[in-house]
Amino acid sequence: MLLGVAVVWGSSYLAAKVLVDVAGVLPVLALRYAGAALALAVVVGLARARVGREELRWGVLLGLSQAAILALETFGVAGTSATNAGLLISLTILLTPGLEGVVQRSWLPPAFFAAALVAVAGVVLLVGGGGLRAPSGGDLLVLAAAVVRAAHVTAIGRVTRTRALDLRGLTFVQTALGAVLFTALDPLGVARLAAGATPAQWAGIAYLALGCSVFAFLAQSWAVRRTSASRASLLLGTEPLFAVLTGVVLGGEVLGPVGAVGAVLILAATAWGQRVEARARLSAAVPGPRPAPVPADAADGSRPTSGRA
Repeated sequence: MLLGVAVVWGSSYLAAKVLVDVAGVLPVLALRYAGAALALAVVVGLARARVGREELRWGVLLGLSQAAILALETFGVAGTSATNAGLLISLTILLTPGLEGVVQRSWLPPAFFAAALVAVAGVVLLVGGGGLRAPSGGDLLVLAAAVVRAAHVTAIGRVTRTRALDLRGLTFVQTALGAVLFTALDPLGVARLAAGATPAQWAGIAYLALGCSVFAFLAQSWAVRRTSASRASLLLGTEPLFAVLTGVVLGGEVLGPVGAVGAVLILAATAWGQRVEARARLSAAVPGPRPAPVPADAADGSRPTSGRA
């Protein structure tokens, strides 16, 4: 599920770039959130999902952090190179386990951080063809997005595992908040885009709203509840890989041998980190000597949960 989120988020860069170049950042984000909120309103109504006090409270808090991530990423990418943006946002892979360790007062084995470093090295090779340069304002915005994303993923994991929240209602609150917030920041720009958007632009907005927002937000919350924020961050860290694949297939870009090596490193490091994290979590859950071999159902990190999906 988290890999599916990485796929749609990776492919969203191409769709967002086309729209932002024409209409600007805030109007695109506003209509993206508005479309997602409308779709989730239908889901909440048909399923009679709960939107109670807890969903409202945590939806507002998580919605603010999610909106901050998207705003920082979108403004940041507009002011930096793809190389620096990919490298900086991939730092979430390292920031999340560190933050989760501080919150939970427990640390994953060094092998997990080694896997995360290998994944970052893969991102360097994958998107670093143009080389690095001195940090710009856009670089700092993307770095801020990586920090906020690490905190957001950690918060989702902690909140959804410790509270019986309805994820559909929670996500609806997040998207409705984002729609109101970004519309209020640029109402004239939103009106111009809504009135003058072409069918192709509406298709791009629908993809961002339904695929990259509704599916991604729900899937992220559902999956993080069943694993750890550290493992989720490592899986979501494959997003640059899918961004490059989208560029190669749809944008006509060329992936050279160095980039191919980077892609392999990302996938290998992700698989390695999953195994390390699963064994560490199983050892913490089962007292006594570590069982051998690790059961197949534990190897993929799955576990029962009493929370509502």
